[in-house]
Amino acid sequence: MDNLQKLKLLSSASLLEAGEDGCRQAAAHPDAHKGIVVTDARLPNGKVTRLLKSLLSSYCENNCLYCPFRSARDIRRDTWQPEEFARMVLNLTNAGLIQGVFLSSGVVNGGVFTQDKLIAAAEILRHKMDYRGYLHLKIMPGAEFDQVAATMRLADRVSINLEAPNEHRLPALAPQKRFNDQLFTPLKWVDAIRHQQFPTKAWKGRWPSSSTQFVVGGAGESDIELLEITQTLHRLYGLRRAYYSAFKPHYDTPLESHAPVPLKRELRLYQADYLIRDYGFSREELIFDRQENLPLEYDPKEAWARQCLSDHPLEVNRASREELLRVPGIGPKGVQAILKARRWHTLRDLSCLARIGVNTRRAGDYLLLDGSRAPRQLCLFPMD
Repeated sequence: MDNLQKLKLLSSASLLEAGEDGCRQAAAHPDAHKGIVVTDARLPNGKVTRLLKSLLSSYCENNCLYCPFRSARDIRRDTWQPEEFARMVLNLTNAGLIQGVFLSSGVVNGGVFTQDKLIAAAEILRHKMDYRGYLHLKIMPGAEFDQVAATMRLADRVSINLEAPNEHRLPALAPQKRFNDQLFTPLKWVDAIRHQQFPTKAWKGRWPSSSTQFVVGGAGESDIELLEITQTLHRLYGLRRAYYSAFKPHYDTPLESHAPVPLKRELRLYQADYLIRDYGFSREELIFDRQENLPLEYDPKEAWARQCLSDHPLEVNRASREELLRVPGIGPKGVQAILKARRWHTLRDLSCLARIGVNTRRAGDYLLLDGSRAPRQLCLFPMD
């Protein structure tokens, strides 16, 4: 197999690791000239870049029940050698086809051996080839503390896939993996290294951000379970992003007959996660159904407001920043605009809010304007 065929195989394979760096929402497309698969990915700073996603190897000794690359499956596989992969990345970068790399791998000869191969590829890129592009490196299950630190010195982002929310759910997806010591503990090490070691030897003189990923619905877990662990990771261990990948069955795997999980459930988890991470909500405040899942008919902010603000709307001229952030249709920029505008005059109608960027269609029912509710516009025609 030549390098182009290998690149197509291993980069296409990596796209099955849905969710990382916004790749589910981004367009995955073959380059018009080379046939390689890249993604338009959103970086931690909000910018969008062309990111090559690739496995270092699609061989894997693990037999995860949902994974198309499980060891018991008879499929075409291949492996990059570290120097070979680094040279390919540099060539693609110099050709203007990519601006960054997401590098993961199947587990071969254990997590420690595989992590050494990932580190070797990154070291060649950074130190031998002076590669200065974005680099997201996976940390393998069972990687050692020193390997986690070495990976962090080379990357812009590191990630460890928890897959399930706790040790009780993981066996339904990955019976060979151990939740606490192989997956959760390395995530805690990432945060400990940030706090205990100076970043002077790290890439760009700062430690990388960290993320994790869950397979939603594959293990019968509830949304409460997922959001409890992500809240802990955000607040105690500095997690930057949690990615939620709705379970999709693959042929010739033990879970091939498992029903696919609706993408709307994935969307609701992302929305709830943002409320916890950026809007001051806690998991305990969110609204769940009897199955302990987020309601699909409303986004989590709307569901909370319907229960908590419908009968007790906020006075927009006196509400705090934290209170305003909880109103549907008002984001951080809208809050800042309201706080600035009300220094100069009293906000008395929705048109004032609309002019400063508030989504008044969503926010209007939950606000008082100088002591009065905004008049409602009756709908003349029913909507689907």
